[in-house]
Amino acid sequence: MIKTVFITHCWRRARAELSALLVCALFGLLQPLPLHAQPARVEITQLDLGRSGEGVDLAATVTFDLPSAVQDALYKGLPVIFVQEAEVYRERWYWLDKRVGGAQRHMRLVFQPLIRRWRLTMGAGLASSGGAGVALAQTFDTLDEALAVIRRVSGWRIASLADLEAGSQHRFEFRFRLDVTQLPRPLQIGALGESDWVLAVSASKRLAPENLK
Repeated sequence: MIKTVFITHCWRRARAELSALLVCALFGLLQPLPLHAQPARVEITQLDLGRSGEGVDLAATVTFDLPSAVQDALYKGLPVIFVQEAEVYRERWYWLDKRVGGAQRHMRLVFQPLIRRWRLTMGAGLASSGGAGVALAQTFDTLDEALAVIRRVSGWRIASLADLEAGSQHRFEFRFRLDVTQLPRPLQIGALGESDWVLAVSASKRLAPENLK
């Protein structure tokens, strides 16, 4: 009789402990899964056009923090490409707006582990001219110094005054993005669709050629 009571007591205790474990496991499953990293915050804090000789120059400032995944790739020696694009259109009420100018600039940033320095190569040119542009290279001691150059645009020729019609309304568009299509193929596949690699922003403004200073 004592043996039967002892077995029954042990069985009830085991069932209670098993039930507690199941509840804990179920509670763990019902906990919200960690959210994916949000896209990096990026914004254009300055966007101006000015006249310089017979051309139209762009000045812009892009504010952003480099996502950790991009930093990791850079410190491993992988090059990362940033793209700046600008286009100028003459507005037409009777038809699609006419593109009258534009430029594109690619900025290749890479870390050189042997000398512990950062190399930034920029290729720029008027897109309307069809030229490949001129490639310029700079080296920096820190990543922040290199990013400061990438974030700021100054004196960038994007159109010719001869292409703008006096008395007509024009608008220009500026876009900034990290180009994942230039990454090595394996990393490119993994980066597509990942918020850690989403770094893009755009803005537009209207302008009248006679208002350019």
